[in-house]
Amino acid sequence: MAAPADSDVIAAIATGQGRAGIGIVRVSGRDLEHFATQLLGATPPARTATRATFRSGAGEPIDDGIVLFFPAPASYTGEDVLELQGHGGPVVLQLVLRRCLELGARIAEPGEFSRRAFLNDKLDLAQAEGVADLIDAATEAAARSALRSLRGEFSARVRSFAQQLIELRALVEATLDFPEEDIDPLDREDARRRLSRLEQEVARSLALGRQGSVLRSGLQVVLAGQPNVGKSSLLNRLAGEELAIVTEIPGTTRDLVRQTIQIEGVPVSIVDTAGLRDTDDAVEAIGVARAWEAIGQADAMLLVVDAREGLTPADAAIRGRLPAKLTPVTVFNKIDLSGDAPGVELQGRAWRLHVSAKTGLGIDGLRKTLLKLAGWQPEGGDIFMARERHLVALEHVATALARARQSALRTELFAEELRSAQSELDSITGEVTADELLGEIFARFCVGK
Repeated sequence: MAAPADSDVIAAIATGQGRAGIGIVRVSGRDLEHFATQLLGATPPARTATRATFRSGAGEPIDDGIVLFFPAPASYTGEDVLELQGHGGPVVLQLVLRRCLELGARIAEPGEFSRRAFLNDKLDLAQAEGVADLIDAATEAAARSALRSLRGEFSARVRSFAQQLIELRALVEATLDFPEEDIDPLDREDARRRLSRLEQEVARSLALGRQGSVLRSGLQVVLAGQPNVGKSSLLNRLAGEELAIVTEIPGTTRDLVRQTIQIEGVPVSIVDTAGLRDTDDAVEAIGVARAWEAIGQADAMLLVVDAREGLTPADAAIRGRLPAKLTPVTVFNKIDLSGDAPGVELQGRAWRLHVSAKTGLGIDGLRKTLLKLAGWQPEGGDIFMARERHLVALEHVATALARARQSALRTELFAEELRSAQSELDSITGEVTADELLGEIFARFCVGK
């Protein structure tokens, strides 16, 4: 019977593709001293950067570099770890990796190093996800929030909630399990105060988590409208550079033009699209079809119209085709020509903005509106990176606590709701986690991490 995958020696190139001054091959497994001796001629000293020659099976040099050896359990994965730092050429790195495979290692799966760190109690699940979020961070604010999760700030908050639940459950369940013992009656008022405090703390963490989710996912914004209303000029103004070609000729933009900017640390991906109109031009028709496809995938769409003409029947027809999930946002552009004043209006759930992409009038109001559409409400420096599963779990915790408050006079139901809340908290850090969830989470990591 084959050995379990988690007992294999794994290896992978841990640096990005392409040429670089330095490239790293990482190896993790049990008892790597013999492995290191065959590859390097000797076992390197622990936790000391050592110059070494990486050798082939015939003893010929593959590369000269630096080796770092981290014996278990004092390593990232909790196993023996070798980091082979050589020259960053694709060929030489592949040669070093091939030699590691000859010595019995196998290619690591995406995220397998971090998965082993989790399984060996070096990281909890929220911290492991913080590793991937830090690598993927698109803005400085997102990186800071991901680092907080990686360093365990979010996990500490979750464990604090769990400890409070354990103490509260102990009070409640003592009256259920040992009614005949000499136990002080449950102080219902004390339990109510504890529960109320916990509800407030969970609500606060859920709000911070939602902000972290905004930093992680950002906002996908599509600029759409009729030809020649200034969509490309608006993209250029928001991006701060000339990305899209701007002419007086309708239909200049025929394909999607994408650019990611950041507003107060929130990543905003802006997509400029072809003008929406019926056309006999086959190429332009493809661009129009792609525009509608982008609109269907967007978090927000700015319907750009010419302020001199106002909202025409053609514009109204475009707005009528928008997916129901999108908040109506109409941008009246070219106020430098219409004479209108810059401004932002909210009518019901529909936004109306007056701007000039040419002069920049009203653009600050547009940026603030985009943040509101993203749900961004900065609440200080303790925002942590959150994933959808974290938010769902915290929402379930909040719901269970609310049900517990409603059933406070029925001790059995009260205790059951507290148990349910604790189970949801444990799922965040991985105290209780299904293998399928682990596979889904770590499969999204990059190879070598």
